[in-house]
Amino acid sequence: MKMKIGIDAIDYYVPPIALRIDELAKARNIPPEKLEKGLGLHAMSLTDVNEDTASLAANALLRLIENNKIDPTTIGRIYLGTESAIDAAKPTSTYAVGAVEDKLTDQFGERCFKNCDVVDLTFACIGAIDALENCIDWVRANPSRKAIVIASDIAKYKLNSSGEYTQGAGAVATLISSNPNILEINDTIGIGMQHVGDFFKPRRTLSNIDLQKFSNGITVQDITESSKEKMELFSEEPVFDGYYSNECYQNRIKEALDHFNKQKKTDFLEDWNHLIFHLPYAYQGRRMMLDIWLSWIKEKGLMKLLEEEVGPINKMEYKEWKKQVSKSKIYQKFIKEKIADGEKASMQIGNMYTGSIFMSLISLLVVSMEQQKELTGRTIGFLSYGSGSKSKILEGTISKYWLNKVKDLSIFATLKNRMFIDFSTYNKLHNCAIDKPISKKKAFVLSGIDDQQNKKGFRHYKY
Repeated sequence: MKMKIGIDAIDYYVPPIALRIDELAKARNIPPEKLEKGLGLHAMSLTDVNEDTASLAANALLRLIENNKIDPTTIGRIYLGTESAIDAAKPTSTYAVGAVEDKLTDQFGERCFKNCDVVDLTFACIGAIDALENCIDWVRANPSRKAIVIASDIAKYKLNSSGEYTQGAGAVATLISSNPNILEINDTIGIGMQHVGDFFKPRRTLSNIDLQKFSNGITVQDITESSKEKMELFSEEPVFDGYYSNECYQNRIKEALDHFNKQKKTDFLEDWNHLIFHLPYAYQGRRMMLDIWLSWIKEKGLMKLLEEEVGPINKMEYKEWKKQVSKSKIYQKFIKEKIADGEKASMQIGNMYTGSIFMSLISLLVVSMEQQKELTGRTIGFLSYGSGSKSKILEGTISKYWLNKVKDLSIFATLKNRMFIDFSTYNKLHNCAIDKPISKKKAFVLSGIDDQQNKKGFRHYKY
């Protein structure tokens, strides 16, 4: 009998401060309904001045361990997916694991993770899915093993950019084991990959001459204490082409679905009860899926049923016909039954990059619990994407004990009880013009950055 491997437990951390989307829309002269009804955006999570990718990851990891009574000495791997790394060499995961290890010393002794393999994986928004696949294979090789996958990211865009309203932040941690209580993931994975430049965070340089133009004669040497003629810069704010990135997202998903289907013949429309997406914004999945869904119903001979509602495809301009299809009862039924429950958390958080597809799973699970929908035995299709670009398609089956594992997640209560700041405060926070933390919530935070010789830039955390 084939061993079942998958997600045994899941937890999360969302920053305690947020901005309502209507506040941003009004300040940017955008009709709020364009963002709220058009993209499904209602609020964005924001990191406080003393939060970063490592602190978010540490909080999610601690919650997973404490809420599921996990003995950390039994964990053989902690793999972190992120595109918001805090160092170009030392893994962000080591900072997070080190902080949690210190916190757990009294209960489990010193260095409870000393025999745990820790590493970061980076491929834009799909890095944590890469980590998940890697850890599933590792557990499958020896079913007594246990691993933790963390997705932690901060999505930050330039002020006034087209990506500004999709910002967000947070982390999700999952326990991977045999005989999982939440989700069994099968071993078929569809992949679509192409080297493109839809979204990236390049290293930039600034010459001495350029710097002196804007800094009253301050040179690179003054700042870096080196003789470099150019200073290398890094920014969390990406270079991106939103329209092109959406196109890449859709194309890679199509390719990965085809690849999945070649390995495991699947009637996606019938065999998958729910679809979980990487969500740069809440309605990305439903908007991206329209063309793919049309190909599915065409294969099943259902086009006549659709045309009876919206009219024949050749009787109007194709763009207008597709617009009518997106509003049709048959497509809206597909969204309601298979997609909508996984969107609800994203509406209140924004883009979590690597964490967004895992938060979509949490959303589906919690909404189903609250609405008393039975999920046991139902099949979930995971449609992941990372710019650069790559998609992976996975398939999972909900385990019979899922309800016991998600009953205390309370994601929507957590989101409702955040501190909502005004636009002026958001603007200052974005521009690093606030020195003191806004929130007083008890959690892991960045407590300081070292300036000692041979330690300069090393980060310290406290709980």
